[in-house]
Amino acid sequence: MTERLWPDSVSVAEATAIAARLTDALTDRLLGVPPGLEGRVYEAMRYSALAPGKRLRPLLVLAAARLFGVARRSALQVAAAVEMVHTYSLIHDDLPAMDDSDLRRGRPTCHIEFDEATAILAGDGLLTMAFGVLAHPDTHGEGAVRCELVGALAAAAGPAGMVGGQMIDLIAECQTLDIGAITRLQRMKTGALIAFACESGAILAKAGGDLRTALRGYAHDLGLAFQIADDLLDVEGSAAETGKPVGADAAAGKATFVSILGVERARAQAELLIDQAIAHLEGFEERAELLRQIARYVVNRRT
Repeated sequence: MTERLWPDSVSVAEATAIAARLTDALTDRLLGVPPGLEGRVYEAMRYSALAPGKRLRPLLVLAAARLFGVARRSALQVAAAVEMVHTYSLIHDDLPAMDDSDLRRGRPTCHIEFDEATAILAGDGLLTMAFGVLAHPDTHGEGAVRCELVGALAAAAGPAGMVGGQMIDLIAECQTLDIGAITRLQRMKTGALIAFACESGAILAKAGGDLRTALRGYAHDLGLAFQIADDLLDVEGSAAETGKPVGADAAAGKATFVSILGVERARAQAELLIDQAIAHLEGFEERAELLRQIARYVVNRRT
């Protein structure tokens, strides 16, 4: 019998706490600091990867994997790998050459705490280690499944996904983008990794067809709603709430969903996307209740 991660009636807050605790415990083991001089880069990797955070992507991995009865160990391996990739993207995003941020997850960014070169290497280390985690037999007993996971994460994180979205985001600082371009930017930069997190459970279970398509649709709408909520927090939130600087997009002159649509229309669009995301889960019936709750949480969060 597959070991359960949480009871059937778990709340989003409870599931988030469990996902964070278990993912962080595995990450802590994976990122043991060796005794040599290279230990400094491990320390920087640990500093960022184990910093307090929402752990939304690991939560989505675990919640989606549970729909298919995936083994706890396999799901946690993928959860840790996804969070490593996400953390790498944050480290590089905060660099002076990118967003030049000095605060992340409520504490100094990696390049401030260490130095810029070490931060670059820490991001590189987390990205490459993530693929090693997916390729490890602990992730799945079948090499073909591990290969599919590696390929899917590479697509989500690479130039056709997160990296490409970041490139468009940099261009947005000096070129005005319309709502279509902003939507594409965010589907690549934010949505692609969220989509992988949701779809990875189906990959681990070797599930296909309508249920896998439904998870992909849920993830795409959820990712876009998540970004709109982020844009709203950048306008209405505080650094104390978000753990990072606010108002940065407006200061840089970037077009966002909020700057184009206005606060009320942006909020209405996010609500519409969440309704669409939830509708995609109909085929899973009551098994997907946690994913429905996560969708509602994403659009109403303050962090």
